[in-house]
Amino acid sequence: MATIKPFRGLRPKPELAKKVASPPYDVLTSEEARTLVKNNPHSFLRVNKPEVDFEPDISIYSDEVYQRGKENLNKLIEENILFRDEEPCFYLYRLIMNNKSQTGIVALTSVEEYDKGIIKKHEHTRPEKVNDRARHILTLNAQVGPVFSIFKHQQEIKSLFDKLTSSTPDVDFTVEDGVRHELWVIKDDISKLELQKAFVQLNELYIADGHHRSQAASEVCRRLKEKNPHHTGKEIYNYFLNVIFPDNELNIIPYNRVVKDLNGLSLQEMLEKAKKDFYIQRFPARITTIKNHQIGLYCDGQWHLLMPEDNTYDKNHPVNSIDSAILTNNLLAPILGITDIRTDNRIDFVGGLDSIDKMIKMVDNHEYKVAFMLPAVTVEQLIKIADADEVMPPKSTWFEPKLRSGMVVNLLSE
Repeated sequence: MATIKPFRGLRPKPELAKKVASPPYDVLTSEEARTLVKNNPHSFLRVNKPEVDFEPDISIYSDEVYQRGKENLNKLIEENILFRDEEPCFYLYRLIMNNKSQTGIVALTSVEEYDKGIIKKHEHTRPEKVNDRARHILTLNAQVGPVFSIFKHQQEIKSLFDKLTSSTPDVDFTVEDGVRHELWVIKDDISKLELQKAFVQLNELYIADGHHRSQAASEVCRRLKEKNPHHTGKEIYNYFLNVIFPDNELNIIPYNRVVKDLNGLSLQEMLEKAKKDFYIQRFPARITTIKNHQIGLYCDGQWHLLMPEDNTYDKNHPVNSIDSAILTNNLLAPILGITDIRTDNRIDFVGGLDSIDKMIKMVDNHEYKVAFMLPAVTVEQLIKIADADEVMPPKSTWFEPKLRSGMVVNLLSE
């Protein structure tokens, strides 16, 4: 079963939500974040990415950076920019991009269910990033960045969402990228109970984005449990902030790769070696869209389309049948010598709606030698990997639109 718990959310006054709510902390560099907050003292990046208040040479892991995040959160509360709901609530959060919408529920989910695998994951986590988010939570005594999760769509839940979002939203704003953000506060006991009963019928949830935040919540729970001789399992640190969307409303876009060199080969030599595993077609113009089991290659001003031969990958394997894995196993590793894309500094990853333009520019400016354009992973592939207890290749999914941080915060004090 999937437990969801209402909570007393800390959130911006509706008229200030647009100014406060910010992109997630992990999609911006520190310098990009400094630019965004320059003329906005209320930006939530000052809480979630507090190095923006320091000079660029500051270590993002220094105690004073975490402490500044706490000070900035307290300041937003003291200045009545943020307020806390008087009673536990659920929140329905809708994002609209290009006339397509997705509606999810903001709720607390169970650390125990995460630890037991009821809330399923598909990525490895890195200890330094988990420790960073755990320190951030403990210093602020708050979970400020929500995990983004998926549930298999159910008509009962859709009907509830439709009913509860039929009124005017409590928060409604559109940001610079054209994405509209709407929020409904669900206070009444009957609606909250209906939502809990509907979700408890689900066998599992799936983390889409936020594996480090989930693992950090588990680590925080472990540490606070050890310190609490009267631990009951009902304390708020046993839960973590989550926004959960139906699988049939989500949009995954490609996460592409760029590589700095061809491992001593010319373009033609690399393509000749790649013919062992790929059918290769030269394209006279820019490739704009590709399908499953097609990989675009851009190098020396030329475009090629690579299509893996049927016998070169396991079609039935949930991970090895994904194009990012096929590219690594059949080209990056054996030909370009990149065996671990997680640690090799010759490779980088380009996501986002303008990723194709970005990677072409990176190659044309000679920052990188070759770019690989991948088709988007599907939600079905993600769920299949999580169900098999397997791990997605690094940097394989990029979800758009992005949730805004600061829409609702979970304080670890009752």
